[in-house]
Amino acid sequence: MTYAELVAAIKSYTENEETDFVAEIPNFVRQAEDRIQHMVQLPMFRKAQQGVLTANNRYLATPDDFISSFSIAVVNSDGEYSYLLNKDVNFIREAFSKVSTEGQPRFYALWDEDHFILGPTPNTALQVDLHYYYKPASIVTEGSTWLGDEAESALLYACLLEAYTYMKGEPDLMTLYDTRYKEALIKLKELGDGKNRQDAYRSGQVRMAVT
Repeated sequence: MTYAELVAAIKSYTENEETDFVAEIPNFVRQAEDRIQHMVQLPMFRKAQQGVLTANNRYLATPDDFISSFSIAVVNSDGEYSYLLNKDVNFIREAFSKVSTEGQPRFYALWDEDHFILGPTPNTALQVDLHYYYKPASIVTEGSTWLGDEAESALLYACLLEAYTYMKGEPDLMTLYDTRYKEALIKLKELGDGKNRQDAYRSGQVRMAVT
C-alpha cells in the first residue's frame, strides 16, 4: 500500500473528504506509525551506531531516530566487547549514588528521551557500540515503506483509529477498528518474534549468543 492508496482508503472508510479533515491525514498517518513502532520491535528496524564514552560523564546521548535499545557494549583496545546489563534507572541511581564511583560501566538505563545513564561512571574514554530500534522514514514523505508493503492492515486500522478519534466517530466503529488493529498487531508481533534473534545481554538477561 502506497501513501496515495492509504489516503484514498482513509477517505473511503471515513466517507470524509472535508478540507480540514484531509489536511490532517498526514498527522493521522505519522501518529499511526508511531503507535505501531512503539508497540512492535521488528529486526528490520534495528541498526548499530558507534560512539565514545567520555571520562567522568555517566550519560550517553541517544541517536536522533532512537525508539528503544537492543544492546550496549563497551569495546576495549583489543576489540573485545563487554555488554552492559539493562537495568531500571532507579537501580543505577541507588547502586551508584555517588557520581565519583568510577570504573568500566556494567549497567545502563534510559534516563530520559535523549540520554542513557551508566553505572559506574566511566573512568576513561571508551568506545561504545549501540544497537537500537530506530524510527524509519514516514510513508508520508517516502511514498512507500516496509509498513505499507508488509503491514498494511496494521497501518490502515491504526490510521482509522486516529482519524475516528479526530472525528469523534461512532463508538461501535471505533471498537471494530480497534479490534482489527489489535489482530493485525498480533500478526506483526509474531513476525517480529520469529525473526528477532537476541544477543547475549538483551533486556538484562543472559541469553544464548547469536551464531
